[in-house]
This record gives sequence, structure tokens and C-alpha cells, in this order.
Amino acid sequence: MSVLLAVPIIAPLLGAATSIGLGKSRRAQRLVGMSVLGLVLVDSAFLVWRVDTSGVLVAHAGRWRAPVGIAFVADRLSAVVLLTSALTLLAVLAFAIGEPGTEDRHVGFHPTYLILTAGVSFALLPGDLFNLFVAFEVMLMASYVLLTMGGRADQVRSGMTYVVVSLVASSLFLLALALIYAATGTVNMADLSEKIADLPPGLGRGLAVLLVVVFGIKAAVFPLFFWLPDSYPTAAAPVTAVFAGLLTKIGVYAILRTQTVVFTGDLRPGGLLLVVAAFTMVVGVLGAVAQTDMRRLLSFHIVSQIGYMIMGIGLFSVAGIAGTILFVVHQIVVKASLFLVAGLIQVRAATDRLDRLGGLAGVESVVAALFALAALSLAGVPPLSGFVGKLALVQAGAEGGAWMVVAVSLAVSLLTLFSMSKIWSAAFWGEPSEPLAPRASRVSDRRWYLMLAATAALVAASLVVSLAAGPLHRYSTRAAADLLDGSDYVGAVLR
Repeated sequence: MSVLLAVPIIAPLLGAATSIGLGKSRRAQRLVGMSVLGLVLVDSAFLVWRVDTSGVLVAHAGRWRAPVGIAFVADRLSAVVLLTSALTLLAVLAFAIGEPGTEDRHVGFHPTYLILTAGVSFALLPGDLFNLFVAFEVMLMASYVLLTMGGRADQVRSGMTYVVVSLVASSLFLLALALIYAATGTVNMADLSEKIADLPPGLGRGLAVLLVVVFGIKAAVFPLFFWLPDSYPTAAAPVTAVFAGLLTKIGVYAILRTQTVVFTGDLRPGGLLLVVAAFTMVVGVLGAVAQTDMRRLLSFHIVSQIGYMIMGIGLFSVAGIAGTILFVVHQIVVKASLFLVAGLIQVRAATDRLDRLGGLAGVESVVAALFALAALSLAGVPPLSGFVGKLALVQAGAEGGAWMVVAVSLAVSLLTLFSMSKIWSAAFWGEPSEPLAPRASRVSDRRWYLMLAATAALVAASLVVSLAAGPLHRYSTRAAADLLDGSDYVGAVLR
């Protein structure tokens, strides 16, 4: 069964190497990319079933046992995030194949995309903090190439900001690793869960806060979010979609993993996380309301929605963490689908500035329907997936007595709906400032329908989340109970 843990990492790396060798044939590169991601998706689905029915799955590299050796670990949390990530990566790659101007012009797109896939999978499966650091560096290298692919001045400038901020986070991560190893003699998370408790409380809490800062930069929480709205909108639509859907959520995943498995009891900075969550929600949504560029507006909403996830973690209850897991699954597919819709609009109208758009509902009704479903879900309108996730978080907050952050989350939902209606009225209603050119002048029917199908697949996935809300919430509850208890995880890794 350990092969299930190897496939999501090894297959994309082998696929990247193969894709480099096939650089002269874009069709062959596409076949390799789609096949590898299809394999990762199937493997991830089987992994979800395996860990839910049989418990935590562990693979020891080179048969060296933890904590000395390197362990790869899958539990309910990592398996469901891996499955959602694989689905999103596959759909976005299909969109990229259809979209003119990115994948078809750059021989390095497919290898780099597959390396990013390997980095995402790697970040979800390591059993120790050092390999989590390595995974983040793999994602950083691949994401920088994708972010600047095209070579425009604004892309390079934004890419440099992204890299500098990421390197600062990496330096802090290395500092945290050094301090943790000096204090405990290990960086294995299962082993740390037993040794951190023996440290002086002040030191333990300090290490917990330091890791929150490190992963908070990756997740773009307040006040560490400043780099995101300037970096993401300059990239190509599929690149922005995969970044929006996945990369910040990996930061949230790292916060959730470390603050539950490694730290226990009074060492967990619950109050700090609730304050950060409230400010992240408010600042993100106010930034979104002020924007007139669609992708920049959606980028601020990435920040705002991260606040909901941090809120659930900060409660440190089974209900709160279950709500976070459910909300992460919803957000990955919905945020990616919204940025793909923005990509469709960019291709169709040659702009995504709201003051230059109008009347799209009359000429592209399918695009309008896809946006409406994703936007209403983002705002938390029942019975869509966003409502399910937010309801779980609000209920958990009420049960935990965190009334202030609950009130903030409800107010932010209303402002989110307002900003989504702003896009709808500007882009889909009214009349365009200039007549739209025929679609065939911008993209062939085959490419257009491929992009539509990829976007529709993600929107459909968000509908599945709402339809299967009961089973998914029960699964998330089991995952949350495992995280807060930790005995199964620790026992599986160290036994």
C-alpha cells in the first residue's frame, strides 16, 4: 500500500522528465501531462478510501524507521486535500491546453506544471518539518517559472516580489527548524508531539507562533498578505487559477497540521489565530470591494476567505477544524473555477476590467451561469458549497463562544455577495463599452469548448460538495477528531 504514497510525488517528477524529452511535440507533452494527473487523481481517490476505512498509512523511505528515517504519512486530512488538489490540477491543465497564448507557446509549461504538482503532493504527505520545507521550495521554484512565463515586465516585477517574500518565509522556516531541533533533537512531527510538551511553556508557545508566521506568509493572512494581490493577477489565467485554488491552501494545511499534531493544549495560539482570522476576513473583503479589475478583485477574496479557515483552526475544536477542512475543499474548487471564468472573459472580451465589460450574459450565457454558481457559492448562498462550509464554521464559533469573529464572518459574507454582484452587473448585464468581436476571431470552437468544459467540471465539483455535504461533513469530523487526538497518527508513524 505504500505505493499509494509514492505515486503522487514520483509520477509527476517522471512525467516532467519525460515531457522535457518530448519538447518538440506539444501533443505528446499534453498526453503525458493529462495521463500523469489522471493517475494522481485515481490514486488520490483510492487513498481517501484506504485511510478512511483502515487508518493512517505510512511509508518509510529506505525502510529507515521514524524518527531517524523519512516518513511519508497519509491521514484523512492529507488524503482529501490531495484528492481535491489533483482534480483541480487536472481541470486547470485542460483549460491551459485550450487557452491560446500560454501552454502552446512555452515548451517548459508542462514540465514545470508537473513539478508544481509533485511539490503540492509532497507538501501534503511528509511526516517531518524538514521535508515540508523541501516541498515548499519545490513549489516556489515551479511557481516562479509559471508566474513569469511570458516575460512581460509586470510579470517579472510581480514574480520578484513573490520570490523575495517566499525567501523571507523560507529563511524564517529554516530558523524555526534550527530552534526546534536544538530544543528537541528531532523534526519528525509525530516525535515532536511527545517532546514539545516537555519544553518550558514559553518556549513551546514561541515556537508555535513562529510557525504560524512562517505558514501565515504562505497562506497570505493579515498582515502578511500584501504580496498576493499584486502577484497573482499578472500571470496567465490557468496559472492564476491553480495558484488561487491551491498554494495559499497549502499554507493553511501546514498551519492546521503543525498546530494540531506538533503542539497541544495551552501551547496552541488559539486567541491569536482568531484575531488574525477576523482581520484577514475584513481587510480582504474591503480590498475586493474597492477593485475594478476582476482578477485583482478575486485575488483579494483569496485573502478574505483564508480568514474563515484560520477561524476554524483557532477554535481548536472538533467542530471548528471539521468546518475548516470542509471549507478548504470547497475553496480549492470554487476559487480555481472563478479564476477560470475570468480567463474565459479575458479570452472572449480581451479584457477583465469591469469598466470595459458588459452584456456578456446575452452572448455567453454558459459563462454567465458558471460565474453565477461559483460566485454565489463563494458568498455562501444556500444551498451551495460555500453555505455548507460557512454554516459549519459559524456553528462551531457559536459553540465555542467566539461571537465577535462569528459576527465578522457573517458581515464579510454580505460584503462578498456585494462584490460578486458588482462583477455580475458590470460584466454580464448592461452594454459593453465596445462591441464584442466574434468569438472565432479570438479562439477556435475546439479550444473554447475545452476551456468551458474544464471550468464546468470544477463548478460541478463544487455542486457535488453541496450535494454530499452530509457525508463530507462526517468525514471532516472524523479527520478533525484524529488531528486533535493525534494518538493514531503518532502511533502509526513511530510504532
